[in-house]
Amino acid sequence: MTGKFDTSSENVLDRYIFAKLRDLVSDTTKSFDKYDLFAACAEIRTFLDVLTNWYIRRSRDRFWSGEIGAINTLHSVLHVLTRVAAPVLPLITEEIFRGLTGERSVHLQPWPTADSLIQDDALVASMDRVRDVCSTTLSLRKVHGRRVRLPLAKLIVATADSDGLRKFVDVIADEVNVRDVEFTDDVSSVAAFELQVVPSVVGPRLGANTQQVIVAVKKGDWKRNGNVITAGSIDLFEGEYNLKLVPKSSGASATLNSSEGVVVLDIDLTPDLEAEGVARDLIRLIQQLRRESGLDVSDRIELQLGLPSELSEQISGHLVTIKTETLATDIELVENHTPNADLDGVAIFVSLNAVK
Repeated sequence: MTGKFDTSSENVLDRYIFAKLRDLVSDTTKSFDKYDLFAACAEIRTFLDVLTNWYIRRSRDRFWSGEIGAINTLHSVLHVLTRVAAPVLPLITEEIFRGLTGERSVHLQPWPTADSLIQDDALVASMDRVRDVCSTTLSLRKVHGRRVRLPLAKLIVATADSDGLRKFVDVIADEVNVRDVEFTDDVSSVAAFELQVVPSVVGPRLGANTQQVIVAVKKGDWKRNGNVITAGSIDLFEGEYNLKLVPKSSGASATLNSSEGVVVLDIDLTPDLEAEGVARDLIRLIQQLRRESGLDVSDRIELQLGLPSELSEQISGHLVTIKTETLATDIELVENHTPNADLDGVAIFVSLNAVK
């Protein structure tokens, strides 16, 4: 299926990538006008990360189902992106553009203008915060050895103006694979600010009073008013101190990068969560075998599984999901077959055949 240039989609992910594309066009135009190729390359690289690791990955199901809105959006984004990147990536952008449009050359196209794309600063700000929450949470999973396909019970997101994230709760829950996401503006309930004075900066200004400030900070006798910190009775200004948010919990928690906030992840496992994780691992393995067998994404299959009794019991409540996700018309549990696949270190048997 081929797409066409169309920026009218109302899907929130489509609107987000168009708004980010507008920012890219605006920023790279300024960079190229100043002959700042380093900045332009950095802006293109940053956008490519958003496009591939967020938009395309989050839209995979839409592409696979042939949703025309998603296909047209990706077509339109690539149409503009190749023109923006053409000065620094002349050969690859030429190959992509000609394959995308059938036109003679990307280097004969007019430079795109930001005004032709939608502007939605509020959506960009909110979705960038969502990406930060997800990235921080996924890092926590990695640190604590909880693979992404293993569902977890709960995530707490504590940050100012958390209401701006609530409408994206389904996106967050799906991306980090948790069953429940709780939002709160009460950051102090899960984290506290830690203040450190920078003596080499504050010393020349305060002289003998520097030690008085350090003592006050150690006693906790300080308060914050915007960017000004008052330690005892002495004001400290930006650059004279380091202020960082530190989670109170020693467990699975971390501070956000883009705002003053904290995520707290419940990493405790239950038999129910572990069983769903096994089912998801099995789905991934079957999908991989489908690809290796050269099956089309729409081909239906007959599936045979030979599993240890413990695994069979774990997936018993998820057979419908496995059938749906793998397009299996039937699942037959068999015994006494020689293992031919590995499921997270466990030898199993998997056989799939396309339904004619």
